[in-house]
Amino acid sequence: MPVLIFLLITAITALSVFAIERGERRREQAVLSETAQVIASSLDQRVNTSGSYLVAGASLISTLDRVPATLFRRFATELRLDADYRGSVGIGWSPIVPRGEIGSFERLASRETGTAFKISPLPSKSSNFAVPVTFFQPMLDMNRKAIGYNMYAETRRREAMQEAIRTGRPTATGPLDLVQDREARRGFIVYVPVFEPETRGEMIRGFVYSPFNSQDFLDSVLTREVVGSRGVRLYDGEPRPANLIASHAPEKMTGNVTRLEVSLADRPMTVEVESSRGDALSLLSMITLLFGIAVASLSMLVARLLTQQAHEDQAALDFYAEQNSIRNSLTRELNHRVKNTLANVLSIVALTRRRASSLEDFASGLDGRIRALSATHDLLTQSEWGTTPLLAVLEAELAPYASAAEATLDLTGPDVELAPNDALSFGLAMHELATNAAKYGALSVEGGTLKVSWTRLSEDLAEVVWQEGGGPPVPTDRKRGFGTELIEKIVAHELKHPVDLRFESKGVRCVLRVPIRRPTEFRMRARRSQLRESPPRS
Repeated sequence: MPVLIFLLITAITALSVFAIERGERRREQAVLSETAQVIASSLDQRVNTSGSYLVAGASLISTLDRVPATLFRRFATELRLDADYRGSVGIGWSPIVPRGEIGSFERLASRETGTAFKISPLPSKSSNFAVPVTFFQPMLDMNRKAIGYNMYAETRRREAMQEAIRTGRPTATGPLDLVQDREARRGFIVYVPVFEPETRGEMIRGFVYSPFNSQDFLDSVLTREVVGSRGVRLYDGEPRPANLIASHAPEKMTGNVTRLEVSLADRPMTVEVESSRGDALSLLSMITLLFGIAVASLSMLVARLLTQQAHEDQAALDFYAEQNSIRNSLTRELNHRVKNTLANVLSIVALTRRRASSLEDFASGLDGRIRALSATHDLLTQSEWGTTPLLAVLEAELAPYASAAEATLDLTGPDVELAPNDALSFGLAMHELATNAAKYGALSVEGGTLKVSWTRLSEDLAEVVWQEGGGPPVPTDRKRGFGTELIEKIVAHELKHPVDLRFESKGVRCVLRVPIRRPTEFRMRARRSQLRESPPRS
């Protein structure tokens, strides 16, 4: 019962911890989804804002015959790129320059910018024009190296430009190394095409574009309130290590992530948010677990004490009830034994009187038989009227002849236990056979032998063979004495099996069958002895 109580409370505690943890994980999952949604919305807003600026610039440039540097600088300055354009490196203008006009364009751009302008790399043989970076704001030292760079010569930039021409909308490139960034960190560029006016989008004039440093772009939307200790990653397309373009490391790598796809300037990207909460239990779960274990242990201890006390009380009640039952049983058994013993004594007296020729013979025969009963009674008293070994009965009855040098005794057989009544009857039979052997048989002469052997016929029956040898010849014509009638009538009746008694010429032979009692039939007495030796505690 204490163990069951402990297991029950522990199971309830485990279920409670499981429910708390499931709720915590669901809450964390909801927070991850919300965080991913906020980050994706913020990134989308940044790109849309940039696209709006680029579209405004494209509209402005498309109305001009020529784009002077001062006008582009003023336009970029009014966009307040330093305050509202975080994540973007800046904004630039790259016109379409045919191969044959590269030299004249370089001279014109040199006059506009006030520096030596050189287009690099030159268009390949498969391309008839270049798209050089002409103007860029803000013009920081790190951005000056981009002036004159032919963006159409690079594959990803070229593909994004062609897609922007096809759709007429802001279009982002895949991840690439920004020319402006001296550390060559990864980034991407958003292009907006500028068409010649009144050509209905058929004549391309150039591109207004905005480069984004991927890490700065991601960091621009992350705040401690939004991210906390979680990790954030931005992938170009599918969330694979090769597509990672920016990341914010979590405090602890757990593998518990939530992903959200987002389209930034017609470019599919994936925002991934990783929880920093690992497999460890939450504080509430730990408190619940410790409290549950403490309650379970205390309940088990109390139940154990109460159960132990109940067992001790019940054991005491059982002991007293068993003592009373044993006392009643012993009283009934004693009455039964006394009646049987008195009946045996009366039978012995009657037979002895009929066979005695004088008062002295009567007294002598009666004395010996009563002593045989007394010897067996002593054995039964020693065993508390429980089972008595067959060998012990033989040794008690043959004790007067065991030390005699004239005869040889041989007692062999397995361990066999006899019931009290059977032991009395068997002892009486052995006394009569021994008395007869001492007067007329093997025990009456020097060199006589007596062998008593017994074997088990079954679990509850043994066969005993009395065999004399080396004694005086046994007359074939002899009277039936008292011992013969005692053995064949009284003993056979008490043992419930016939007795085969033969007076052969070489010696008396007697075969008896004796019931075997199992110790389990006397467990009440054994229990009584045990309880007497170790009484229950109060």
